[in-house]
Amino acid sequence: MKKTSAGSARPRTGPRTGPQAGPKASPGTPPAPAALAAKVRTLAPSMTRSMQRVAETVAGDPAGCAALTVTGLAELTGTSEATVVRTARLLGYAGYRDLRLALAGLAAQQQSGRSPAVTADIAVDDPLADVVAKLAYDEQQTLADTAAGLDTVQLDAAVTALAAARRVDVYGIGASGLVAQDLVQKLLRIGRIAHAHSDPHLAVTNAVQLRAKDVAIAITHSGSTGDVIEPLRAAFEHGATTIAVTGSPDGPVTQYADHILTTSTARESELRPAAMSSRTSQLLVVDCLFVGVAQRTYETAGPALSASYEALAHRHHPRGAARG
Repeated sequence: MKKTSAGSARPRTGPRTGPQAGPKASPGTPPAPAALAAKVRTLAPSMTRSMQRVAETVAGDPAGCAALTVTGLAELTGTSEATVVRTARLLGYAGYRDLRLALAGLAAQQQSGRSPAVTADIAVDDPLADVVAKLAYDEQQTLADTAAGLDTVQLDAAVTALAAARRVDVYGIGASGLVAQDLVQKLLRIGRIAHAHSDPHLAVTNAVQLRAKDVAIAITHSGSTGDVIEPLRAAFEHGATTIAVTGSPDGPVTQYADHILTTSTARESELRPAAMSSRTSQLLVVDCLFVGVAQRTYETAGPALSASYEALAHRHHPRGAARG
C-alpha cells in the first residue's frame, strides 16, 4: 500500500490511469514555442499517420501554419478539423487557438535567430570528418530536444523521491542498461543505496522486496521492453515510488510510473540506430536526477563525494610518478 502525504493508504494493485498515464500535457501549461519541434519529434512515432502529417507540417512551417484556420490546416494536410484539434491537444495545447499562438511565437524566434541546417543521414562512403560533424549535430539536437521537452515538475518530484529513498533500484536492458549502471554508480558516490539490474529475473525478485520508502526507475527508449516493465510493475504494486525514463510517454511502461521523464532521439537510420541517440538523451536525464539529489542532500553528499575523490586519487598519478 502506498502512503499519501496525508498518511492515508492508497491501493497500488493496478496500472495508473488518468492524465499522467499518457502523453497528454496539462492544458494549463502548454509547452513553450521553442519546445514545439522537440515535442513533435518525441511524440510523432506514437501518433496516427494523419496526426503525424499535421504535427510535421506545423513544425516544418510554423509561420505559414500560424496564418491558417483549423479548416485551412486540415485541408492543407488532407485531414479533418477533429484531427487537427486532437494533434494540438496531444502536443500539450488546450486547442488549436493555443497552438496557433505557439506557432506564431516560434516563427518570430526563427526569424530573429539563425536556424541550424538539417544534416543528411550518414552514408557508407562519408569521410570521417563528415561523420563527426553529422553525429555531433544530431547529439546536440537530441540534447536540446530532451531539455526542451523535459517536464521539470515531474523531474522535481522524481528528485524529491530519490533524495528521501531508503533504496533505489534501476532497471535497463542493452544500451539502457549501461545508462542504469551510470546512474547507480553516481548515486553510490554520494552515499545512496542503489542497485542496477539488467538480469530480468534478479530485477523482479528484488522489485518485490521494495516498499513505500523505496524508488524504482525503469529506463527504456521504446517504453515497451517487457524485461523492464515487469520489475517496475512489481515495484509499483508493492508500494515503491516508480519513475519511467522513456522516449514513449504513452508506452506501456508509463502505466506503472508515478513520474514520467520523456527523452528525445534523432531520426533512426541504417548507420545511426536509435540506441545511439536514446543513450545520449537518457544520460542527460539521469545526470539531472543525480545533480538534483546531490543538491537536496548536499550536507551528506558533499563529504561523500570528497571521500570518493580522495579514495581514488592515488590511481590518477601521472605516468612514471612514484606510487605509495
